Amino acid sequence: QVQMVESGGDLVQEGGSLRLSCTGSGLPIGNLAMVWFRQAPGKEREGVSCTNWNGGSTNYADSVKGRFTASRDTAKNTMYLQMNSLKPEDTAMYYCAARSATAYCSGSWSNRLMYNYWGQGTQVTVSS
Repeated sequence: QVQMVESGGDLVQEGGSLRLSCTGSGLPIGNLAMVWFRQAPGKEREGVSCTNWNGGSTNYADSVKGRFTASRDTAKNTMYLQMNSLKPEDTAMYYCAARSATAYCSGSWSNRLMYNYWGQGTQVTVSS
């Protein structure tokens, strides 16, 4: 059974930091392009980052460039999202996602319809 579980979400003040984790079971994270999405209430789910299977290249949404960093630990089958300089507009449910047999991020990486594996989400709330 394939499962991805996010953790690390919390309530944090503006300017603070959080690190989210996504641990896979039955899914070799080290072989797949891994993606972070987020969804704020009343808004579309948006792509935050996409990292190629080997961690060699990561795409970021313009809204998080320079503040967020995606990484992975293949030994732990876990990916991370380090979030710094958090803003109230970063408040959202954060999800990790992957697509079976897909190792590289495509030009449409931020399209949520591309992915067939999803975690249940972890809530990030940034207070001003």
